[in-house]
Amino acid sequence: MKIVKIAKNTNNKIFFAKNNNMIKKIIIGLLAGLVSGFFASGGGMILVPSFIYILKMQDVEARATSVFCILPMVITSGIFYYKNNYINWKTGIMCAIGGIIGGIIGSKLLKKIPEKYLRIAFTAFLIYTSARMIF
Repeated sequence: MKIVKIAKNTNNKIFFAKNNNMIKKIIIGLLAGLVSGFFASGGGMILVPSFIYILKMQDVEARATSVFCILPMVITSGIFYYKNNYINWKTGIMCAIGGIIGGIIGSKLLKKIPEKYLRIAFTAFLIYTSARMIF
């Protein structure tokens, strides 16, 4: 955290704005962690929209930052799932191999697809997944 000098009245707004932004980031991370641990989703469905609409990040930066944030959440949740013997190792390893390949392809495609289409695809994916879980 940066130390901000507070002069008469002008820098008070800067100090509070920086702290408010930090609090927003912590709350977003907390929500994503809860979703990751509770639903085993990775938290990206919270992180990406929050980064775009609350923190005003560009779509590509939001997705990349989300992937970076998801790793520690997934490791933490994975440890608890492991301790309770919930992991199907054969399925997990095979899907992880596919996930690595898919991650490489997806990150390369991310550079080539316009943000508008990324938003549409992400929204469609969330709607489809949600509908499949209900019906």
